This record gives sequence, C-alpha cells and structure tokens, in this order.
Amino acid sequence: MRWFHRIGLFITAIPATLAGFLLCVARPFHRGNNRVCARMYAWCGLRVLNARVRLEGWQHLPTNEPRVLIANHQSNLDLYVVGSMTPDNAVVVGKQSLGWIPLFGQIFWLGGNVLIRRRNRARAMTAMTAANLAIAARGQSVWIMPEGTRSRGQGLLPFRKGAFHTAIATGVPITMVCISDYLKTLASGKGPHTITVRVLPPVETEHLSSADVPWLMEHCRSLMIRNLTELNGESPVPEEGHPRQAA
Repeated sequence: MRWFHRIGLFITAIPATLAGFLLCVARPFHRGNNRVCARMYAWCGLRVLNARVRLEGWQHLPTNEPRVLIANHQSNLDLYVVGSMTPDNAVVVGKQSLGWIPLFGQIFWLGGNVLIRRRNRARAMTAMTAANLAIAARGQSVWIMPEGTRSRGQGLLPFRKGAFHTAIATGVPITMVCISDYLKTLASGKGPHTITVRVLPPVETEHLSSADVPWLMEHCRSLMIRNLTELNGESPVPEEGHPRQAA
C-alpha cells in the first residue's frame, strides 16, 4: 500500500467514523449497526484503493439464520473487503486493543461486537461465551478470524480452535469466506484492482461434539487453502450461481 493510499484512507475514515459514532449512539446495540458502519468504511476505502470486490457464492451468506463466519486475515485492509459484504445481524470477535481506538472502539462496542484478550485464557473464554450467547440468545451470526493474526501475504496460517468450539457448542453451520491475495493485487500498479471473495457452502455442525473440533478445524482449513490457491491464479473452479458485485 502506497503513501497516498494511507493518507486517503485516513482522511475518508474521519467522516465515516463520525457518522458511525452518531448512528451507534442514536441506536446502541441495534442489529443493523455493524452492517451500516462496515458498508460506510468499505465504500470509502475501496474507492481510495481504486478496487472493487467481486463476490462469488453470495447465496451462501446468512440471511436470517445464525452462522459462524470465518475468513482469512491478511491485513487491516480486511475492514474494507469484509465490510463490503457484511450481512445484517452479525457481530465480530476482535482483539481487545480495538476497543482503545478513539471513536472506532466505541463504535465497535456499541455494535455489540465481542472484544477478546487472547493472552488471558479466562477472559478469552468469557469472550467466547459472549459469542455463544450472541448466537444462541439473539440469533446473530459471528465473524471470527481463526488465524488469530494477520498473515501479511504468508498464506493461510494455522487455525485456533475458538471458532470451531463456538460452532459446535451452538450447533450452527460454519460459513467459510476466502479472500484473494489483495496485497499483491494492490502492489501490482495503480489499478483499477479486482479483489475476489468466494463464500463456500456451509459446513454443518449440529451432530458434532467437542471431540470433533480438530477434524472440523482441519477440514475447513483444507477447503479454504484449496479455494485460496484457485483464487490466486492456479485453476478456477466452477461457480455456484452468479457472482454478485459487492459495495
């Protein structure tokens, strides 16, 4: 990402953050807050980056039913890519430090999102219990980045178990979201750039137990690796339905 991208993203983040803050204060913890705020950030950010998101498998995104949504985590720019396709009534599990960012942290909290302190096991478990509650009691979908950190172009990193424990504990399907290597795409020139996102068919967890977590984790990771390899240029797979243009 070039210096003028950084400046542009900072400048456009100011009105998006102010608008999001006012919205969340006006209707705290509303089920639609995250979607509206995410779309605002995405609309601004993608235009600064001169990029568009091509969404494949959009029919696999949740509508009214809760899911555990997992995606590969490349960089902070995920905010704009994932934000362009965030479904209604979804919350995010994010690291605790996000809550300390002025205004953005308050938006994150007022959106009903879950802050997790990974280095403290007891607090991390409490946060994952909150994620389970969002699904079971409020019927919300939960976004989790199972790598737990940004890959920065190093490919899909090993997964952590939290997302898979949550899916099995609540009995909801896992929906995998595969994002093409946009860091290479953005570094290739001035664009316009196309970032491809592929949503895979959900994996059911209703009849699984905690003993199945290792299998489920590796199964999902293998599927994502195969699709990411295809998205990044080796061999395309047939699409299901028609690709939809995201925001």
